[in-house]
Amino acid sequence: MSTQNELLTRLEEKYPKLSKGQKRLTDYIRQNYDKAAFMTASKLGEAVGVSESTVVRFASQLGYKGYPEFQKALGELVRTKLNSIQRMEVTYGRITQSEILETVLQSDIDKIKMTMESIDQQAFELAVDTILNAKRIYVVGIRSCAPLANFLSFYLNLICENVISVHTNSSSEIFEQLIRINEEDVIIGISFPRYSMRTLKALEFASNRKAKVITLTDSVHSPMNLYSSCNLIARSDMASIVDSLVAPLSVINALVVALCMKKQKEVIQTLETLEDIWDEYQVYSRDELNSVGDTVTMKSDKTGEKENQ
Repeated sequence: MSTQNELLTRLEEKYPKLSKGQKRLTDYIRQNYDKAAFMTASKLGEAVGVSESTVVRFASQLGYKGYPEFQKALGELVRTKLNSIQRMEVTYGRITQSEILETVLQSDIDKIKMTMESIDQQAFELAVDTILNAKRIYVVGIRSCAPLANFLSFYLNLICENVISVHTNSSSEIFEQLIRINEEDVIIGISFPRYSMRTLKALEFASNRKAKVITLTDSVHSPMNLYSSCNLIARSDMASIVDSLVAPLSVINALVVALCMKKQKEVIQTLETLEDIWDEYQVYSRDELNSVGDTVTMKSDKTGEKENQ
């Protein structure tokens, strides 16, 4: 039984017979279906570089009675959120094995560029100030977003006090960890399609208790923004079995750097203390290989001298 969405099936079947402009529309929709679903025919044409009449003819060419019916089909595609098999069919159905590496890397580059062009600088600055002024900082991310949440929590812990990485094995466990959240705190929720209901409920819970809510998500239309006062938008078109989270990670990197710049003295003191602790408790081996230019040196345990290898 086919897993293909009806709209995707029509795009696939009609593609060879479409005009050059209509093929550009097809390619854009495959990469940006979540965004295209909320565009008028005029806006979609403007984004692709074709006329509004071309967009309307495109909808008819696909077998829809008009653009509104086509847009409804797009909305259904967004609501069903595409399963992993469909994601692969949408983006990678036409490329050969030898093109995969270049295609994926270029796609990630494009996501970062689009994020740079569209991210709200004022929202970014608000996020930095909100984190700095919070008594406690909660970070939540589930499934493929868990590594992002862990990465952010790790560095926030070096910069700020009272950072809580919310463990998400079950909904009840989330609420147990958030039980003391209040108006002095902030929660950072990270979620991308398919959006996590557990993350959304955590943000709702925090918002109901007057905590500040920051979201890192993919669109202004993301349900994560229902309870947030500060939205950081990073492009992440989930078009394969692997979630592309390069742009969100770059935004997190920027957050960490901005926070470090605001608390330089404290961060330096923390790192110096950590270095002393690592030395005292031999966290890292003294026989460390250190690459310097084209040579490799080793620190000697006995003498501390460097020997060329």
